[in-house]
Amino acid sequence: MLNNTLYILRGLKIIWLLYAITMIFSIPLGILFSLGRVSKYKFINGAIQVYTWVFRGTPLLLQLFFVYYGFPVFGVVLSPFVAACITFIVNYAAYFCEIFRGSILGIDQGQYEAAKVLGMSYSQTMYRIVLPQALITALPPLSNEGISLIKDISLISVISMHDILRNAKEIFAREFSIVPFVICAVIYLCLSTIVVLFFKKLEKKVNI
Repeated sequence: MLNNTLYILRGLKIIWLLYAITMIFSIPLGILFSLGRVSKYKFINGAIQVYTWVFRGTPLLLQLFFVYYGFPVFGVVLSPFVAACITFIVNYAAYFCEIFRGSILGIDQGQYEAAKVLGMSYSQTMYRIVLPQALITALPPLSNEGISLIKDISLISVISMHDILRNAKEIFAREFSIVPFVICAVIYLCLSTIVVLFFKKLEKKVNI
């Protein structure tokens, strides 16, 4: 029992590493794309809209297969970890883009007018007034996506990456016992709880 638990827990390292990389890169990308979505340039707006439509409208597992198994067709061979990083970053950036876009559109129009009266340019208005407020209002949906990411990372087991789910499946295949899956479920619940508590603390801090 103890040995099985320790073996399953070996997969935690890859989960946290992939989680951190995805959040670090996808959030700034999401902000950047959201600015493009609310810009006056129709080409940029349209291109980003197509991008979010594709990546939000197709299964993440299919995207992972395409990057890992499809890229080699074009001569680009990626390791499972790199393929997973690219897939998760691009996928979650699409969701974050729409989250931040909604937050930006939720800012009162009067604040734009006030900034214009003060002589601020559009870029100054966005970076000094709009974005700081949009980031705060975006925290609740960001928290939901943060929890979803923990669970979605389990998909990497299909490209031979040893996360906790794949390790649990190996033990199940050897011992034919459901206990490893129970252990795996408890670990996922703990990870999700950590993410929830982190975002709750962050929300309290910014509200103060």
